[in-house]
Amino acid sequence: MKSFIVICGIGCWGIAMISSCGSAVTGETKATAPVQPDSVSYINIDTTLIPNDQFGESVKYGRELMLNTARYIGPDGSAGKYLGNKMNCTNCHQDAGTKAFSFNLMSSHDNYPQYRGREGKVLTLAERVNNCVMRPHNGKPLPLDGKEMVAFLSYFKWISTFVPKNKPFKGAKNLHLTFPDIAANPEKGQVLYQTNCARCHGPNGEGQWTADKSTYVYPPLWGNTAYQPGSSMHRVIKQAEWLKNNMPYDKVTPGKPFLSDQEAMDIAAFVNNDRIHSRPDPKSFDYPHIAEKAIDYDHGPFADTFSVAQHKFGPYQPIIDYWKAKGLKPIY
Repeated sequence: MKSFIVICGIGCWGIAMISSCGSAVTGETKATAPVQPDSVSYINIDTTLIPNDQFGESVKYGRELMLNTARYIGPDGSAGKYLGNKMNCTNCHQDAGTKAFSFNLMSSHDNYPQYRGREGKVLTLAERVNNCVMRPHNGKPLPLDGKEMVAFLSYFKWISTFVPKNKPFKGAKNLHLTFPDIAANPEKGQVLYQTNCARCHGPNGEGQWTADKSTYVYPPLWGNTAYQPGSSMHRVIKQAEWLKNNMPYDKVTPGKPFLSDQEAMDIAAFVNNDRIHSRPDPKSFDYPHIAEKAIDYDHGPFADTFSVAQHKFGPYQPIIDYWKAKGLKPIY
């Protein structure tokens, strides 16, 4: 499995991180993914078109930061020590945020500022970047006017020029799950993990280091060097969507999953089983308004009568039905 992708070769997953960093940078409200014919092609980014000027230099640096985040702003970063671990943004946002169905970021520049239920306020894109730096990467925020933040934003602006404006494109959002009528099963997920994921991410979720241990070939999925609770990847539905679309990296192709929806949810349940897997301590559990809390976010209080365990592992359809009956909009 290449790039984390989170589990199972999750290679990049690590870590929704900008899971982190949530439905990538597109907000938390669930929208129905548009159905597009197979004849519609995926958007490819041609980096040779990056302008040969000062803005282009910032774009190039932003792409470097996406691909080699730990090298520049990790615990031993050459440009500053901001991350608390050595994972890279492309672990979750594969191909530097341009891969279809992989927390794609190509519309992020157009989608912000945007209201985020997790913070309970409107966030700028720069604040959203720092959201990922602090949660999946367990770090401290970048200066909003610093070279690195400007480079991230320059890169997002440039890749946004490849997508149509005000309409969806193929692979912009992950393919959604059909929820089974049973809870996700961590025990079954453990078996699936050993079969599909351990070869890259290790039998104990430790990941695989590069030769110089500057970062990971395949990132860790739990432990003190993995993503925090509160990260999008720590939510079973959100991670399962990512897995369905991207893992195992050598058995899935864009738009054609290998794992079933139930298998993806079982693996996500195992990886995010806090009873057996430790994580860094979160700074907060967010969601100041409980009626805006994602249904698979497992820290109360809740705007319903369901248990912590059901919010964590499901089944989710009864929660969705309850919210709708109460006139509330379920978020997942």
